[in-house]
Amino acid sequence: MASRGYGSAPTQTRQSMASSGGAVKARQLAQLQQQLAQLSNNLADTENLLRMTSVQAESMRGLGSWHAGLFMAASKVLGEESVQQNQQQGGGGGGGGPN
Repeated sequence: MASRGYGSAPTQTRQSMASSGGAVKARQLAQLQQQLAQLSNNLADTENLLRMTSVQAESMRGLGSWHAGLFMAASKVLGEESVQQNQQQGGGGGGGGPN
């Protein structure tokens, strides 16, 4: 009888350990599921941000083209004005000097 009572205690310990191990495993799986859901949400946010960044990059490219056109136009206008000013200054002052 003593051996029976002694033998049943480890069985109960194993069952309680198995049930507590199952609870730990269930808690870890629930936590993992929560983290995977958060990761999925973060990936969806990242995808949306990348899509928006792509659209903005195209817009920046268009703005760059506009600015380049404006700079080229301004350069041409300012370059023509400086050529005209040089011709006026050079034509009036350069005619009296030696060639």
